[in-house]
Amino acid sequence: MKFKFIMTAASAALLASSVFAAGNHAGGHSASEAIGKPGKAANAKRTVSVDMLDTMRFKPDSIMVKTGETIKFVIKNSGKVKHEMVLGTEKELKEHYELMKKNPEMEHDDDNQVTVQPGKTGEIIWQFTKTGKVNFACLQLGHFDAGMKGVVMVGGKSGGDSSSKDSSHKH
Repeated sequence: MKFKFIMTAASAALLASSVFAAGNHAGGHSASEAIGKPGKAANAKRTVSVDMLDTMRFKPDSIMVKTGETIKFVIKNSGKVKHEMVLGTEKELKEHYELMKKNPEMEHDDDNQVTVQPGKTGEIIWQFTKTGKVNFACLQLGHFDAGMKGVVMVGGKSGGDSSSKDSSHKH
């Protein structure tokens, strides 16, 4: 009977570890409704370029968007080390960063984030559905602690993605 219990416990531990390795561990990777939802490229009326630097900064580190607007972020890594841009609430980013400290080689393939190798470019297409603040950060080991963070301020109304009246509006 003791052997059967040990095998059951070992099986449960293996199953739990495979669930965490699959990506969505304790709310760490999946996007939350609090920050919006994945956007469709056809609905992105505006492109925002973001540069990631080895000074552990995003340029720009503050972005203004309208509620309901879909943005195509083109994220360039101008540095010599791997960086990433992850959209989330401050709480989600902190929790995710703690998981990254324990698993620094973790790779991401979620709509709210992109990992970019040195000299390369990636993109995120995101619809900001709620007024407020959406944070972004690089969760590579040490980068978050060094201040590689930014904010998207979401306000006003875009008039919906089907409207083109706001596409000429400059921020």
